[in-house]
Amino acid sequence: MAKLDILRYPDPRLYTRAVPVSMVDDSIRRLVADMAETMYAAPGIGLAATQVDRHIQLIIVDTSEAQNDLQVFINPELIASTGDAEREEGCLSVPGIYDKVHRAEWIRVRALNLDGQPFELEATGLLAICIQHEMDHLLGKVFVQYLSSLKQSRIRNKLKKRLRETL
Repeated sequence: MAKLDILRYPDPRLYTRAVPVSMVDDSIRRLVADMAETMYAAPGIGLAATQVDRHIQLIIVDTSEAQNDLQVFINPELIASTGDAEREEGCLSVPGIYDKVHRAEWIRVRALNLDGQPFELEATGLLAICIQHEMDHLLGKVFVQYLSSLKQSRIRNKLKKRLRETL
């Protein structure tokens, strides 16, 4: 396993639309293992392949306290959603920035697992929010795009300032 570099907002590669995975093979399983190592080390609860500059439809999520319930979604598709939930979100690509975002309260998603087998999952709460957040990355969308233009500008400036201070 290898830890991967996470793209940082506003890197233009974060706006790339992911393509479907054509075949679930050992290279995909290796990528999942590397993404899991990267996510847990960050630490985070979700990671999309887009965030590690691999523009394929693959997300991983683990909302468990013990970080022992990794869920893999290959070619995920939101097939149903209801309700409205507002929750504070953060993102490994936008470190240290948190803000409230509205998302569906309940979702049903269809995807492939690591064996290439299709499955469906219903989710609520943090898991539903996390899946929707990561699926947005596959569409080339970062959570800060849900915020006002003024907030987006402030976030970009704050992150640029942080980068200058570390150089």
